[in-house]
Amino acid sequence: MTPTRQKLIDGALAAIREHGIAGVSARTIATAAGVNQALVFYHFGTVDDLLAAACESATAASVASYRSALAGVTSLRELLAVGRELHEREKAGGNVAILAQMLAGAQTDPRLAPPTAAALALWTAEIETVLRRVLTGSPFGTLAEPAGLAKAVSAAFVGLELYEGVDEPGATTAFEALEQLAVLAEVVDDLGPVARRALRARLRRIP
Repeated sequence: MTPTRQKLIDGALAAIREHGIAGVSARTIATAAGVNQALVFYHFGTVDDLLAAACESATAASVASYRSALAGVTSLRELLAVGRELHEREKAGGNVAILAQMLAGAQTDPRLAPPTAAALALWTAEIETVLRRVLTGSPFGTLAEPAGLAKAVSAAFVGLELYEGVDEPGATTAFEALEQLAVLAEVVDDLGPVARRALRARLRRIP
């Protein structure tokens, strides 16, 4: 990637953090990047294409930085611990807000939907890998399909970022409730073989 393209991507991320998706323009991006705004169109064609590249770049970097931590996860509780650490770090860096802003922008600008979905897919792919490993042999593995559960987890963390902005204690309570569910899953996994078979049979009857 050329230095100018990287400056523009960094400028787009800075503009989203400062102005929100509604306040992003070629001018605000160029100002943040310290370049002429004509370079936005020269290098990316449109502002939306630049935003797509910036969202993908930021998400890919975040996913890569947590790949080793996720690879070491052996339980749902550990996954939530990594998720909570990730949430705090990404919130401090403004990266979760970027994804949330892109999601908000996609509601009125369909051109932002595909790149935002692609960025989310980077997270869900990593989380799905962890869930398939953690849920193997667990009664919960027969109840929740890992691919769908991974999407639910990704959506929950982005949603908590938005919720935390208006009700921080409520977001903390939500995290605690998720941790309690993870503990419950561990308790279920520690059941004896007879109880586990009975639970699996009961879960199979759930439509």
